[in-house]
Amino acid sequence: MTTPPPDADARRAIRPVICYPNETLPAPDLALYARARAGARKTGEVLVSPRDARCFEVPAGHFFRICSVEGPQVGDLNLWNARDLSERFYSGKTRALHGTHLTTGERMWSSFPSLRPMATITGDTLGWYGIDGFGGSVHDVIGTRCDPYTGNLLAGSQYHHCCHSNLTRALASHTGMDLHAAEPHVHDVLNVFMCTGFTRDTGQYFMKASPVRPGDHLEFFAEIDLLGGLSACPGGDCSAEHSSDTAACFPLLVEVFAPAEGALDGWQPPKRNGYDRTHGV
Repeated sequence: MTTPPPDADARRAIRPVICYPNETLPAPDLALYARARAGARKTGEVLVSPRDARCFEVPAGHFFRICSVEGPQVGDLNLWNARDLSERFYSGKTRALHGTHLTTGERMWSSFPSLRPMATITGDTLGWYGIDGFGGSVHDVIGTRCDPYTGNLLAGSQYHHCCHSNLTRALASHTGMDLHAAEPHVHDVLNVFMCTGFTRDTGQYFMKASPVRPGDHLEFFAEIDLLGGLSACPGGDCSAEHSSDTAACFPLLVEVFAPAEGALDGWQPPKRNGYDRTHGV
């Protein structure tokens, strides 16, 4: 420990400033989305097996829902532009714009140089949870995804059914790429249903038992044509561990819904970011 300066308390007492005030963000038309969803019909579904992942496609202007169907289970979600995999979900910027956890009305933003909404959350049955006494909440954009490299670093393991590997296999299978070509496209996730936070004494990332139960869901509106990848995490509800063959794990269901003809009249997919990309040159 270093010796604190005489004005240490005064320095700590300085009020924080929000880095990215989001009042000027383009707001989603949730009323329009709700009307479109009310008349939408189901067009497909994908069941994600425990400790595995699947890919799914959602056209722009459609809805998709991730459901808990048998038991408490968290999922790791990747999103790509279905027409250009280089445009993908940017968890860090989403966190900076909305906060550490997402809920209804907030958006998943894409990577540079596009930086535009990919999906808007339109329904969250866990929206009641809020922030608990430990500082935990659900649907985080702070964890990266469980992966075999960190497992090997910390425990010398060779575990192949963590979310990173699951998503790599799923993307390779869906696109026809080999594993080594697919892996660089796998990216930091939205941890669907996962309950997480940071400890107040050490600032470490923590997880705790997810409050999700069968019937709970998180629903999205696809702002652009999407390719999604969802892994049913090998940690189950993440109450004790992840990257585990012993945790109780359950499937997750992805459902896709198409709005009725004309239900989205006037809506357009968001344009790519307007920065001119000259970078001062």
